[in-house]
Amino acid sequence: MEQLGLGRQFRRLAPRLDGAFRADGVFAHDRLRFVNFVDDVEELLEEVAWQELGDKEAADGFEEYILQQYSG
Repeated sequence: MEQLGLGRQFRRLAPRLDGAFRADGVFAHDRLRFVNFVDDVEELLEEVAWQELGDKEAADGFEEYILQQYSG
C-alpha cells in the first residue's frame, strides 16, 4: 500500500480485515479460505485506489501476485 501512496488508508482498512488472523498473527484457515481472503483484500485495495487515485486498476494484479507467492 505504501508503494502505491495509500499507506495512510491502512488504519481504515485494518478493521475490515479483522477476524482473518488469530491473535498470534496466523491466518485463520478455519474461518476463511485464503483465496477468498485475498480476493476480498484486492477488492478493498481497488476501492481505496479509486478513492485516492481515481484508478482502481492500480491494485490489479494483487490477487495473482499473492497467490503465486503463497501457493505451495
